[in-house]
Amino acid sequence: MHEVPLDSSRGADGTGAHAVTVPRALATEAVHAGRDDLAGLGLHAPPIDLSTTYPSHDSRAEAARIDAFAADGTLDDGPPVYARLGNPTVARFETALARLEGTESAVAFASGMAALTAVLLVRGAAGLRHVVAVRPLYGCSDHLLHAGLLGTEVTWADPAGIAAAIRPDTGLVMVESPANPTLAELDLAAVAHACGEVPLLADNTFATPVLQRPAASGARLVLHSATKYLGGHGDVLGGVVACDEEFARQLRQVRFATGGVLHPLAGYLLLRGLATLPVRVRAASANAAELARRLADDPRVARVHYPRIGGAMVAFEVRGDPHEVIAGVRLITPAVSLGSVDSLIQHPASISHRVVDAADRHSSGVSDRLLRMSCGLEDVEDLWRDLDCALGPVSGPPAGAAPHGRPAHCLPAYERPAHGRTAMAK
Repeated sequence: MHEVPLDSSRGADGTGAHAVTVPRALATEAVHAGRDDLAGLGLHAPPIDLSTTYPSHDSRAEAARIDAFAADGTLDDGPPVYARLGNPTVARFETALARLEGTESAVAFASGMAALTAVLLVRGAAGLRHVVAVRPLYGCSDHLLHAGLLGTEVTWADPAGIAAAIRPDTGLVMVESPANPTLAELDLAAVAHACGEVPLLADNTFATPVLQRPAASGARLVLHSATKYLGGHGDVLGGVVACDEEFARQLRQVRFATGGVLHPLAGYLLLRGLATLPVRVRAASANAAELARRLADDPRVARVHYPRIGGAMVAFEVRGDPHEVIAGVRLITPAVSLGSVDSLIQHPASISHRVVDAADRHSSGVSDRLLRMSCGLEDVEDLWRDLDCALGPVSGPPAGAAPHGRPAHCLPAYERPAHGRTAMAK
């Protein structure tokens, strides 16, 4: 059981000069973080503030606050000014996520890629444009670094080569563990040690703070695509960086200047998603572990990837055509993304990692036969029945099979409609 220090002096805006720490279990913190002031406001559910601007009759004081923000990213506890500077509903989500990750602060963005972009811009503004990264990463993160769209230069290294790859202009070391899509794991404490004074950015999207907290292992920055498990229902787009307050101030300046703000409704949905995060992750992880066990024993599957720390993701390499498996699922949704209450499956080489050069994909373990499945909250027997049908016959039509060789239990419920979609969702 994780225990999270409760900062009883900290409000929904995440500020507070003094903290009184009381150990509180992660499941409890997930429900109450970002909501501790509600009773004093006479509320039970968090409010949604959709305002874009706020009245101020003291323009001199407002000018002083804007000057302070422009100087070092500091924004005091006074009334809100403008939605691009900050929003009370979004601040509740930021406070809650920081508490779950065990960091001083968190800064939310319109998407995970907007969050990563802001981190790179902060380091680039300091003249530190070089990044050391370990593959595999999420395909779009890989592309952003490799293409140099923000003026960055990347050196790809294995974990043992991180220290040797660091240069005087290195601004960041980036890793993802478990990695997308192979679920490869890293010793984050060892990686943080190899970074020395260079900030380590750990993408914790797959694990979530339920399974690991990278800041406790030495990561200065913890990245999430909040679209995934933090939201948890496939209906909100967002990103967030959990970090120390010094770095958070710089991120807020970049967010204000570039406009990658999280919508208040998204902030509300993400805060609500955090309340059930531990329950969802643990239940989906139980499904994933059982499916990984069955897939490992299945002769139609060549290899199964499942993390030692657990989790709700399973990756597996099939002996047959992976595109046929994608086309064959009926209960599981063939779609990109992950972390929703319903199960999703996709072919990384065709979609999520298509932007990564084929040779680079292969060298980092992303084979052309690899499938990535995000396990949801359905009954595991229903999920396995769908996978079993999609994987097809073991070898030739077995006894009791339907005429086309699929197991008999796959018909008629899994017969493809004549008008049905056969292409992969993107």
